Amino acid sequence: MTQPTHDEAHGGALGTRLNWLRAAVLGANDGIVSTAGLVVGVAGATDDRSALLTAGLAGLLAGSLSMAAGEYVSVSTQRDSEKAALAVEKRELREQPEAEFEELVGLLADRGLSRAVAREAAEQLTRRDALRAHARVELGIDPDELANPWHAAWASFLAFTVGALLPLLAIVLPPAGLRLTVTVCCVLGALVLTGWGSARLGAAPPGRAVLRNTAGGALAMAVTYATGSLLDVAGA
Repeated sequence: MTQPTHDEAHGGALGTRLNWLRAAVLGANDGIVSTAGLVVGVAGATDDRSALLTAGLAGLLAGSLSMAAGEYVSVSTQRDSEKAALAVEKRELREQPEAEFEELVGLLADRGLSRAVAREAAEQLTRRDALRAHARVELGIDPDELANPWHAAWASFLAFTVGALLPLLAIVLPPAGLRLTVTVCCVLGALVLTGWGSARLGAAPPGRAVLRNTAGGALAMAVTYATGSLLDVAGA
């Protein structure tokens, strides 16, 4: 008989994958939508290729650096919190090991183990590495895989840059009469792909993710294009 496949991710693997997914998807989507909104807004006011290129490059650089800095600060705060929690747990294990042991037994029992099995498991985990056992069971932290701010920053920087290149190239490469159409089509197509990909990697239904991505991108481009057109008509 064919064994059933089992594709679920568990524990730290899922947490790590979702962290990378979050940074990559947010970076790519933000790069696509913000740069598309910027260049489409400028296109509403002018069809000058150099103006579009300058605006797109400025948006790409500002956005990618901003995303990287934001992720670095956010994940650094998370890492500091994890390290502080581990330090507290380490001190408690040193000062009151019996109470911490009973706490571990209780946590394991709360997960469905009988009291006897929970106590045996706690004894084995404590002998192997008490701090690691408490970190994983009590805090939900893997001491060997603390959040890495540099990884998150680079992932966001690269994802934003890749996403931003699409609308930038789409607005400057085609002839003037096709720029807007090509850009809108490319952006909406890319948002469909990123929405579908993020949903699939996160084991979620793709419909809502795709709809959110495309609706948000379309709205952003419509608003900025209308604003650019109004400014052009007003002679601003």
